[in-house]
Amino acid sequence: MTKQETTGEQGTPKARRHPKPEQVWIALAHCYRAMSSLIEQSFAESGLSLTDFMMLEAILHKGPMTITEIQASALLATGSMTAAVDRLESKGLIARTFSKSDRRARVLELTEEGRGVIVPAFEKHSANLKLWMSALSVDERAETFSNLRKLEKQMKAIDTNAPQ
Repeated sequence: MTKQETTGEQGTPKARRHPKPEQVWIALAHCYRAMSSLIEQSFAESGLSLTDFMMLEAILHKGPMTITEIQASALLATGSMTAAVDRLESKGLIARTFSKSDRRARVLELTEEGRGVIVPAFEKHSANLKLWMSALSVDERAETFSNLRKLEKQMKAIDTNAPQ
């Protein structure tokens, strides 16, 4: 076998130019694990867990929300929500109020202290994401985003239990 047959025209290994689905899955899993670790380290410095950060960030950018709305927006598991709300409320970062449109529903909103925690944590998170994603050009980032959304749509179409 010649070098050209194993590496292709441009010297790029064929496995990289035409990866098998299993190789794509492994690459996605490794990337997710590495990024999750970096993200959790970043949040830990601000005293927040990933769940805490995601809840506070959702309220910061979308305004007061019910627990159900936050859960859907931030892709959080039902089981972790009550404990997270209780924890954030005990730290004085959020307040529960009654919904104006439905007195049975409770709405979560940021307190001033909560805003003081999440704003700098989000700014740091955003700066970190820019740094971590700098390995990709703007066009590569757009293509990656588009391809990941395409895969997500495919997985949801196959998995009837997946949140839509």
